[in-house]
Amino acid sequence: MAWNGDEDSMQAFIDRHGITFANMNDQTGDLFARFGVPAQPAWAFVSPNGTTTTSLGTINEKALDDALANTIAGN
Repeated sequence: MAWNGDEDSMQAFIDRHGITFANMNDQTGDLFARFGVPAQPAWAFVSPNGTTTTSLGTINEKALDDALANTIAGN
């Protein structure tokens, strides 16, 4: 997860939602800009060959599984 707010707000969000995966602070907005993310939630998938796909909004488990499979396959 990338966050473009202050550290305290980011940590409060992580704690409130019990998030256990890696998080990055993107106060400069570089990550959001790199992947064309105007707001959260958003997903950026980077394949082994460097191809990127960005999906805006929430996605369900099936859509996430499909996106990960396509990413791993380099699609």
